Amino acid sequence: MISKSSKYAIKAVLYLAVHTNENEKAMVKDIATPINVPKAYIAKLLQKLSKQHIISSTRGPKGGFYLRKKNKEKSIMDIIEVIDGNEKFNSCMLSLEDCDHNNPCPLHKSMNPVRTRLIENFKNKTIEDASNDVIIGKCSLPL
Repeated sequence: MISKSSKYAIKAVLYLAVHTNENEKAMVKDIATPINVPKAYIAKLLQKLSKQHIISSTRGPKGGFYLRKKNKEKSIMDIIEVIDGNEKFNSCMLSLEDCDHNNPCPLHKSMNPVRTRLIENFKNKTIEDASNDVIIGKCSLPL
């Protein structure tokens, strides 16, 4: 339900949550290698996230990308919305243009509760929650 770009962005943000702070910043190459994403691609995603204040960045010799406490309060859904918008969650699973509650596709009624629960989970899971799960070993992520 989420794009490859959103998946890459989430991995990059979690990398930053685990490895950076206002004194320790990461460059694009530092992020791209461990999460296995091309540098140019991740650079565009990071710029987009920075412009929307999901992550922070600083220019200059000691610059780079990082997360502040305020950034970590953002939800996983905030990342997805910046990268994909809301259309992925509102569009038909079969990509039918006329699919809606009045004219449902064969998957519409069975997928609606799943979609609703997924959106709620993404909205309720903060960057800090997800990164803490990685830090304490509750889950894993190649970082």
